[in-house]
Amino acid sequence: MEAPVEQRALSRRDLLAETWLVLGVSLGASAIWSALSLARKLTAGKPLGAQTTAMNSSVTPDRPWLDLLHQLAGIGLALVPVVLALHLLSRDDVRARFAIGWDATQPARDLVRGLGLAALIGLPGLALYAVARALDLNTTIAAANLAETWWAVPVLVLAAAQNAVLEEVVMVGYLFTRWAQAGWSTWRIIVLSAMIRGAYHLYQGFGGFVGNVVMGLVFGLLYTRTKRVGPLVVAHTVLDVVAFVGYALLKDRVGWL
Repeated sequence: MEAPVEQRALSRRDLLAETWLVLGVSLGASAIWSALSLARKLTAGKPLGAQTTAMNSSVTPDRPWLDLLHQLAGIGLALVPVVLALHLLSRDDVRARFAIGWDATQPARDLVRGLGLAALIGLPGLALYAVARALDLNTTIAAANLAETWWAVPVLVLAAAQNAVLEEVVMVGYLFTRWAQAGWSTWRIIVLSAMIRGAYHLYQGFGGFVGNVVMGLVFGLLYTRTKRVGPLVVAHTVLDVVAFVGYALLKDRVGWL
């Protein structure tokens, strides 16, 4: 019988390397592609305000059944980094998802906090978007471009939830835990996480960057007080559902969208 292999504790270097690798296969990679997207738009020969960024687009609009499979596959695969992050945290603590507040122990409190946070972020965020567009600092965001099918709205809701779970579990729950274990200060963690959050929204323009940095700072501060990502996921889901579904329902009725 072989002797058990002794597992050493992760060093500071190990912890930081792990976080960069997780980011490299998830939102960190998105930040790089987003920066390149912005560079492409800035060198396109026309102002950002005259350009449109399409989101949640159909892949095969002429074959709705295949398009649905594409959308569901994209949503499912985007959640793999969440599972990876939780798996890595659980090696140290089997109750890791409880430690970061990604559980169902406080559903009512998470819901109320999340709805309040969505209201706090939502209206100023919409105003910032309008100002950034007017100043040619942001593209026009076409937030939903699926074919008109029975499953379009449910898929948009799932996409909103996927965005929320991915960003809040990885950018807040996972990174805040690992960077704190590496000895980083709370403010350093909050600011860097917020900056990365803004970076992977650069494809929208500078308004998207600033708005998401502010959102990251607010979310980070709330998390350091509550140690729960649940309310952040609720707030983020609500914001994206309003943006995606609202755009889909109103784009042919409201001219300024």
